[in-house]
Amino acid sequence: MTASRTIPFIVATIFIDAVGFGIIMPVLPQLVMEVGRIDLPHAIEVGAWIGLVMAVATFLASPVLGNLSDRFGRRRVLLLSLAGLTIDYALLTVVGTLPWLFVARALSGVFGGSYAAAQAAIADITKPAERARNFGFVGAAFGVGFVAGPAIGGFLGEIGPRAPFVAAAILAAANMLYGLFIFPETLPPERRRAFDWRRANPLGALQTMRGLPGMGGVASVLTLWQIASLVYPMTWSFYCIAQLGWTPGMIGASLAAVGVMIALGQAFVVGPMVARFGERDAATIGILIAVANYVGFAFVTSTWGAFLLLLPVALQAPVQPSLNALMSRRATPETQGEVQGISAMAMGLGQLVAPIVLTGTMAYFTAAKAPVHFPGAAFIVSALFGLLAILMLRRLPRVTRTSDDAPNQMPPSVTA
Repeated sequence: MTASRTIPFIVATIFIDAVGFGIIMPVLPQLVMEVGRIDLPHAIEVGAWIGLVMAVATFLASPVLGNLSDRFGRRRVLLLSLAGLTIDYALLTVVGTLPWLFVARALSGVFGGSYAAAQAAIADITKPAERARNFGFVGAAFGVGFVAGPAIGGFLGEIGPRAPFVAAAILAAANMLYGLFIFPETLPPERRRAFDWRRANPLGALQTMRGLPGMGGVASVLTLWQIASLVYPMTWSFYCIAQLGWTPGMIGASLAAVGVMIALGQAFVVGPMVARFGERDAATIGILIAVANYVGFAFVTSTWGAFLLLLPVALQAPVQPSLNALMSRRATPETQGEVQGISAMAMGLGQLVAPIVLTGTMAYFTAAKAPVHFPGAAFIVSALFGLLAILMLRRLPRVTRTSDDAPNQMPPSVTA
């Protein structure tokens, strides 16, 4: 078992997941309006509820899939999830009512919980000191996928709001077949543990989290950051229409630009910044830059200004891999999947809150009876959550290790 086969598959998986996710974003507002036969302000409200349902599904599924990967291995869980995403995208090509649209997005949330198994596979074969860098490669794959996905989605969206889902289903199926023949198991039998429903649920995961020094603090930061950063996927398409009057093609181009910045940041910023400042400080700098960007997007009114604000997105790249690395450092070899499931659950908790505080805020300030028309209001809310994440992050205790040479070792001690 070597990294030469594992990391390329994980990178390809995240890349194709990002393509499938990005393909959908430019057409989601039109799809909601078409299926629900409603106008844009009401579509924004429905979009908030869709995001909430998807978040609940992810929140519940993440610890289950993480624990299943500790019991049966990463390979089975990832391939099953890819098969589920294929079916889900196929369903989205034919849904004709809002209830079925909700069902389809709930399935997306369930199978999207496999991200924990993917992260655990990286941790299985990577030394602790190198995890932030390799998690950065995963982030770069997401960024590159985000370049291709929205561009394809914007182009296909001009044909019709259903066309991108056909492409997403094909990509998910291709990735599943690729993994079936290429991806090796990263968790050997001697490091597996019995599956326990008492641990494979949100309450059990919270109990496990309390038993690992410093885990609760990292999970809290991850949740706050997730809420803040979800302003892009949850409101961007609606925001671009309401604030800037863009078409699906222009929305796709802007999302592609975001993907370019993410990819460049993950490839060229994460490693040097983490090496220079450490994981905690690198994450702090990235969140500070994100907060400044959110304030800018709240008030920008021109296309050139919006694209100019996309440039600093590259400097936000160290946040997610640094936080994931901090989580991974607090796991044993037998609980990497469970800990990454906790990480995914923390992000799922953020997804529960984000539709209410972000999409809900935007819906309120774009409604006909709003006291002031302010489509950028959600970005102000995101800036506040970003600041809260920084305050929590600076309070985290530092971890100490006797060695960072072994890829799998006992949990670190924690110092104040």
